[in-house]
Amino acid sequence: MRIVFMGTPDFAAAHLKTIVEKVYDVVGVFTQPDKMRNRGMKISASPVKAVAEAAGIPVFQPDKLRGNDEALVQFRALEPELLIVVAYGKILPESFLEVPVYGAVNVHASLLPKYRGSAPIQWAVLNGETVTGVSTMYMSPELDAGDVIFQEETAIGEFETSGELFDRLCELGCKLIIKTIEAIAAGTAPRTEQNHAEATFTTQLSKEMSPIDWNKTPREIVKHIYGLQPWPVATANIAGENFRIFAAEYTDSITDKVPGKIVSA
Repeated sequence: MRIVFMGTPDFAAAHLKTIVEKVYDVVGVFTQPDKMRNRGMKISASPVKAVAEAAGIPVFQPDKLRGNDEALVQFRALEPELLIVVAYGKILPESFLEVPVYGAVNVHASLLPKYRGSAPIQWAVLNGETVTGVSTMYMSPELDAGDVIFQEETAIGEFETSGELFDRLCELGCKLIIKTIEAIAAGTAPRTEQNHAEATFTTQLSKEMSPIDWNKTPREIVKHIYGLQPWPVATANIAGENFRIFAAEYTDSITDKVPGKIVSA
């Protein structure tokens, strides 16, 4: 089966590497253009590009897909039978979704229809969810709204950071995409329509979210601290200085001090 892969960050790179190691025929990879990253602000390639080049797979980096005839021509020329998309960072036009014989499949780090959109892992922690998971689905023109193929769920630890959960969901997703490819190839892949009335949507994280609101409940504060790791990290202003907060725990102690007041150190 001829596969074209679209993705950009580490989460996507791990999935591409797994697919390549299983010796599937990945004939092309689409990823975001090289850009300035990290503190040095040096131009660097995406993690997906690095995996693709190491495997000798042709890489395409269009600035956009919508209205980009050249990118569509390049995509069609690869004659993909299956398109796999993992955290690509762009909504695909229907013209791309119609090309593969077996359709387009997406890996999303939530139990759809909950947490459609960006940063679903972080928002599951921030919102105090006790369970989350990974879904594979057939793609549709609407964001994360396609029919579900498989789902795998996992419990969220009370003090588990988003980064730790990211690693576990990435491992689950890599196993699930292989299961999905095998089922599609065998013609046994299920197809379950999402309950769109139960859909919830997420937004990107920002540094403006970092300050802790001490008027929240203890659990909301704990989940805020662990949900914002590894980025943008929770913060608190203490004695006029801004501190990054990396851990917290519950206590039975009671005080009459106002929320956020230091009672001991």
